Amino acid sequence: MSVITNIEDLRVLAQKRVPRMFYDYADSGSWTESTYRANEADFQTIKFRQRVAINMENRSTASTMVGQPVSMPVALAPVGLAGMQHADGEILAARAAKAFGVPFTLSTMSICSIEDVAAATGNHPFWFQVYVVRDRGFIERLIERARAANCSALVLTLDLQILGQRHKDLKNGLSAPPKPTLSNLINMMGKPRWSLGMLGTKRRAFGNIVGHVSGVDDMGSLSEWSAKQFDPTLDWDDVAWIKKRWGGKLILKGIQDVEDAKLAINSGADALIVSNHGGRQLDGAQSSIRALPAIVDAVGKAIEVHMDGGIRSGQDVLKAKALGARGTYIGRAYIYGLGALGQAGVKQALEILHKEMDITMAFCGRTDINTIDQDILLPGSY
Repeated sequence: MSVITNIEDLRVLAQKRVPRMFYDYADSGSWTESTYRANEADFQTIKFRQRVAINMENRSTASTMVGQPVSMPVALAPVGLAGMQHADGEILAARAAKAFGVPFTLSTMSICSIEDVAAATGNHPFWFQVYVVRDRGFIERLIERARAANCSALVLTLDLQILGQRHKDLKNGLSAPPKPTLSNLINMMGKPRWSLGMLGTKRRAFGNIVGHVSGVDDMGSLSEWSAKQFDPTLDWDDVAWIKKRWGGKLILKGIQDVEDAKLAINSGADALIVSNHGGRQLDGAQSSIRALPAIVDAVGKAIEVHMDGGIRSGQDVLKAKALGARGTYIGRAYIYGLGALGQAGVKQALEILHKEMDITMAFCGRTDINTIDQDILLPGSY
């Protein structure tokens, strides 16, 4: 195996080791994938100002996100089916995040359950992402399970009332549960590391759902239930209801518009995430990094603003920080590491981002990430 120096190296290795239907699930967008591509590409047009003859000793990337200490302003985003990128994927990612000192966010649509992750990390606090579904009783139970598992923040996803059309998933037959077509089975047989890992774990279903919903006791009954659960009626009253039920730190994910950001303030949430769901929902929408500055200008003093979408390097994190994000999230960047090398790969992804962030910060003449602002960027490039 060649030396891994950046996130792209991890992506290439993950593509070799993860079955096509699950790799494509993580590494794709909706429709033409224009927003998915723009999320990453729009970072590249933003340029740094290099500064010299400044004392660069004693640098620190330590910060806080919703009041919680973090070793760098990066959290692991909620990613559905992470346990299909690598056996026990959510557990491994949570352990890597714990060791590195950054938040891990567990998806409702995870393979490992809330309880699995809590037990495997010694009840170390992690964040939990929730969707609003029609079955409000299920949501209430999820919130109570997250509370019992010592989750320290709830991330409420607002941009999945209906599912964006993702062409690769349709062509690969990816559904809940995945369809074991002949093509998929042949492809899986060519991934021996992945296959052995999956044979060695009992966690192959949606752990937060199967056995926790009346009538959903296996992957077959899950398919019928999940198809009926998307709730197009979601509105700000539902956000207030969840805030009241939860009572703790609440982060709203999926804000792309200034008007929605202003409504987020009134909801009582502690933070919002400027996010277009990784380009997986509305194709043709603005990239997250382009949407960020206007939202920060409009609401940044009233609510903590975070962002996700397109981060593939520590430099991207610094650019988002310079444009006003208090925190950032990585999804694909850590999923590539997970698919490539398991827990060690997630650790390596975090190490890569941290090193790139630290070195770039020094070249820009800063030693404390909390002092990063637009002054490190070349005027006219953002």
